Amino acid sequence: MTKLIGISGSLRQASYNSALLRNAAGLMPENAELVVETIRGIPLYDGDVEANEGIPERVTELKEVIAVADGLLLVTPEYNNSIPGVFKNAIDWLSRPDTDIKRVFGSKPVAVIGASPGGFGTILSQNAWLPVLRTLRADFWAGGRLMVSRAQAVFNQDGTFADQKIEEQLRKYLEGFTAYVRAARQNASAP
Repeated sequence: MTKLIGISGSLRQASYNSALLRNAAGLMPENAELVVETIRGIPLYDGDVEANEGIPERVTELKEVIAVADGLLLVTPEYNNSIPGVFKNAIDWLSRPDTDIKRVFGSKPVAVIGASPGGFGTILSQNAWLPVLRTLRADFWAGGRLMVSRAQAVFNQDGTFADQKIEEQLRKYLEGFTAYVRAARQNASAP
């Protein structure tokens, strides 16, 4: 069984990105699962808090599930043409202490998708993640892109898909990413 962890970069209850992630969990290929995780409960990064109190419990929990997963799917909104601060903050915490970066992110297959009410999807936010993922030594999957634009017309009120074309694009994206994750896992275990 291939296990992926998915994280939405939005805290909003009616987030298009959280809806995209929930739909992705239901569209996974056979013998694969996508576990939906949250950044809710992660405080603002403060080096003094880290030095005096250690890593917050929620951060430690999320680090552990990412570390043992086969791959990571980041579902990113785009705020002011870049990465949402709350999402980047979570990744900053997850990379602490820096000795844990290799265990949590090193060579981990990572993919990035996103949804936006605007006409360009989340292209700038997705591009802004590239140097972050490179710094973390993650294995970014560049085999596909999914940028959902005009998201208000893509989702129903309950967060399910209103647009079957986007649903099919997401299904194909997940098939491609899962195949990539499986190949990476097989290569890592080869002698």
